[in-house]
Amino acid sequence: MRRMREAVLSFESRDDGLPRIIKEYRDTYQAISQVLDANPEILLAVHEDLKELSEGSSKGRGGDYTSENILRALIVKHKEGLTYRKAVIRIGSDPFLQDFLRMWKMVVMDFTFLSKCFKAIQPQTWKRVNEILGQYAVAQKMIRTDVIRTDTTVVESNIHYPTDASLLWDTWRVSSRLLKRAREIVPGCCPHRFHSKKIKKLYLYVTRYIPSKSAKRQQQVKTHFRTLIERVAWMISVVEEFCNASHSNAEVADLASKLKAYLPAMKKVVRAAIKSQIEGQKVPAAERVFSIFEPHTELIIRGRREKPVEFGHKTLLSETKQKFISDYEVYELQQPDNELTEPAILRHEKLFGVRPKVMAADKGFCPEQKKFEELAKLIPTLAIPRRMRDFMDQALVAWQKFRAGIEGTISGLKRAFRLIRCFHRGFKSFSSAVGLGVFCHNLIVLGKLKSG
Repeated sequence: MRRMREAVLSFESRDDGLPRIIKEYRDTYQAISQVLDANPEILLAVHEDLKELSEGSSKGRGGDYTSENILRALIVKHKEGLTYRKAVIRIGSDPFLQDFLRMWKMVVMDFTFLSKCFKAIQPQTWKRVNEILGQYAVAQKMIRTDVIRTDTTVVESNIHYPTDASLLWDTWRVSSRLLKRAREIVPGCCPHRFHSKKIKKLYLYVTRYIPSKSAKRQQQVKTHFRTLIERVAWMISVVEEFCNASHSNAEVADLASKLKAYLPAMKKVVRAAIKSQIEGQKVPAAERVFSIFEPHTELIIRGRREKPVEFGHKTLLSETKQKFISDYEVYELQQPDNELTEPAILRHEKLFGVRPKVMAADKGFCPEQKKFEELAKLIPTLAIPRRMRDFMDQALVAWQKFRAGIEGTISGLKRAFRLIRCFHRGFKSFSSAVGLGVFCHNLIVLGKLKSG
């Protein structure tokens, strides 16, 4: 069984003669450590998820690293904006960070183990630890929750720009690669031949010439597209045949289970390609899949000039005057902003026991008039413009200037905490990554308020 923590002396005095910037860097981690120590419920919540990761050996030997070591390693990784591999290298080469992790003179954990630990912590656990931080900050009078600002942003999935041709090629290359690997292990398990070079030529031809304005070229593109779709549809039938067969070899059975997981997304890709490229129909986003690797990804149109279309998930953030993120929500299925206003108010009331006195948001959060009037009765100042002439009100203009401050927080989350794009697989890990990013942001904010 994994231990929760060990009694280890931390932060030995080694700051003499160091430059000011290094002292400030270390002060930040010391302040974060003090906040974590003041909230043992955070470690307890994370420990409940991590203790099942290692049940120990038959001789009673527990895990090598405590839950505290792991939690603090994840904080370092996210705060520094590093990959798992680079985070482990940074920790292993810096005695001060080893001190922060409370694993002084211990061998640093492997980066693959740290990744498994992250996946073991549930998204709801990250929400819980952020709630604990918020309640602690209110109790210590470090933040006030009577005035909040709210906005949404998009955290992108780690996918390439999806087109019908590229998704068809992804389907072919993944299927053929796994089937060839299975055939190397058990030669007779898949008797079919795969002409991947010919399929790639079809894909490249379509990609290269689809922008052409020549009628003759467009006719050739359509012919090549039809052939590509037919060949990929044939490949899917081969994959289904392979997955439905019984395999005695464990490695081949594992490859079959991997292909079976891809099948629903692959079928959607082919259906959408047939409708759009052969039948000439317009396929709604709800009927499409934008990656066979991240099938949970949504297409989100936010009207931004530099990036009109984004692929990921909508995320709502609520922030106090002190830049503390009091609430966040990651939506697996996107909702219009004007439907998120009331739930944000109700969650705030549930978290802190009272409704905010002021809620500032942009025009997109304005519900229909009847609902707006209902919400205005719940909150003394609902600083959400309904029409352009509302900006003649100087009080509303002031609150809108306050609202704009959340844009800086969103930018910081994306740049400093790697939330511009999530590199984890699956929606569960996607939500956890957002939760960890918000948690690290809040730790730094409270650390500054505590030391200030």
